[in-house]
Amino acid sequence: MIEIPSDLNPDLVPLAFLLGNWEGAGVADFPGTEKCNFGQEVTFTHDGRDFLEYVSHSWRLDGEGRKVAPLETETGYWRIDKDRKVEVVMVRDQGVVEIWYGELADQKPQIDLVTDAIARTAAAGPYSGGKRLYGYVNSDLMWVGEKSTPDVPLRPYMSAHLKKVVDPSEWAKDLKDLPDDGIAFFK
Repeated sequence: MIEIPSDLNPDLVPLAFLLGNWEGAGVADFPGTEKCNFGQEVTFTHDGRDFLEYVSHSWRLDGEGRKVAPLETETGYWRIDKDRKVEVVMVRDQGVVEIWYGELADQKPQIDLVTDAIARTAAAGPYSGGKRLYGYVNSDLMWVGEKSTPDVPLRPYMSAHLKKVVDPSEWAKDLKDLPDDGIAFFK
């Protein structure tokens, strides 16, 4: 179920399905890099202004699913206008800054994005553009990313399936009048 916080900027209601902490795993595969499984933690938050703050951390996983090494970190800001047009400003730890534009699909929680502008530092690897698709499917967040370089045409490079992480303290604050010892609750 999608919850809409009472203090969410009204302009952001169509993006409310993104809010929260998400964790999961996916696959990364692009020419010139080693194919790997990765773990990911994503957070979408808000502070009442007209944007969502986005933070993503991913890391390589070994064959048993243990963290091996950091893979990528992204931070950014997501906005949506009255016509369901979405804009994202994103910074990646690899020395890349991107501006993405797209739109929220009609009648479903799905966002298609395409890069509009890219800036790279001297240390960044080759990169010339990308596409992303985010979808809220059966209460999970799924995404697939495509990218291109001057030598590689646009192709999928990462995808992940994320589940919402629920903090038990959020449940506890709604529980009232519980006995202090916990045992009396079951009598």
